[in-house]
Amino acid sequence: MAIADLEMIAKALVADGKGILAADETPTTLTKRFDALKIGSAPDSRRAYREMFFTTPGIAESISGVIMQDETIHQKNSSGTPLADLLRQQGVIPGIKVDNGAKPLAGSAEETVTEGLDGLRDRLKDYRHMGARFAKWRAVIRIGEGLPSSACIRANAHALARYAALCQEQNLAPIVEPEVLMDGFHTIDRCEEVTGNVLHAVFDALFDQGVSLEGMLLKPNMIIAAKQCQQQSPVEEVARATLRCLQRHVPPAVPGIVFLSGGQDHLVSTMHLNAINQLDGPKPWKLSFSFGRALQDEALHKWQGKHENLHASQSAFGHRARCVRAAALAKYTKAMESGLAA
Repeated sequence: MAIADLEMIAKALVADGKGILAADETPTTLTKRFDALKIGSAPDSRRAYREMFFTTPGIAESISGVIMQDETIHQKNSSGTPLADLLRQQGVIPGIKVDNGAKPLAGSAEETVTEGLDGLRDRLKDYRHMGARFAKWRAVIRIGEGLPSSACIRANAHALARYAALCQEQNLAPIVEPEVLMDGFHTIDRCEEVTGNVLHAVFDALFDQGVSLEGMLLKPNMIIAAKQCQQQSPVEEVARATLRCLQRHVPPAVPGIVFLSGGQDHLVSTMHLNAINQLDGPKPWKLSFSFGRALQDEALHKWQGKHENLHASQSAFGHRARCVRAAALAKYTKAMESGLAA
């Protein structure tokens, strides 16, 4: 596959305001979410939960791609159809999370570096054979007293770039996700400073590894104050700071930026995305979404692990997906939240 084909996939993932469902929680993480609602967690119940999203009528009108996890991409529905094929039948591009998670960084116990490069080339070959056409790798950067260290930023940027180069070698479009966490007490200004430094390091590393920017997507955090910060910024300030940071540090050759929700709830993340897209000023990339919990939480609470709740949960998911797509098109209004019944 030529770079032109990877560019076509990257552009398709952010076309017409559509975005990506991040359904890549590990079984351990998803079990914790199930436990909170007293839903039994087993391979079959997790498959049923994923299948609920993947078979929502009209999903392809708002969702261009789905990031799966290793367990999910190996699963089949009750009729024996692989879930990746189920997505393709819906007109949705299958993707796969390929990192092995954030591990303690040697010499800095409070920081992490994402691992998983060993054997990645062969795993990418296998995932592509199973139907994946894009992949994702998440780096985690924590802000704290004296953090992040330059060593942490460089280590994670290098791993992201190595991963992206391997993806393009194996004909998968990489999503590069350097997440600066919302946890802590830092201000919005500190978030902007750190995020800018991280993005600068990431694109330097991508250049060093020969990654084609046209055949990838960036998945960053929005510029927002930490959860415990006493001064929370209004929606408009978050939008201005986020766009300013991207304009300074993301090359225009990147076809799309798909924001993570990063712990923001479904309403706040939707409003922020809408406000960013409504701003004037140069936006050479498509600005869309790759939300996880912000797309799933309403449906999960409707579902409760019961098949008889399938219609209600799919309606909730479909409604949220339409709202977020509207935000990616700068057309979201709070009045849309009353349209769930319709």
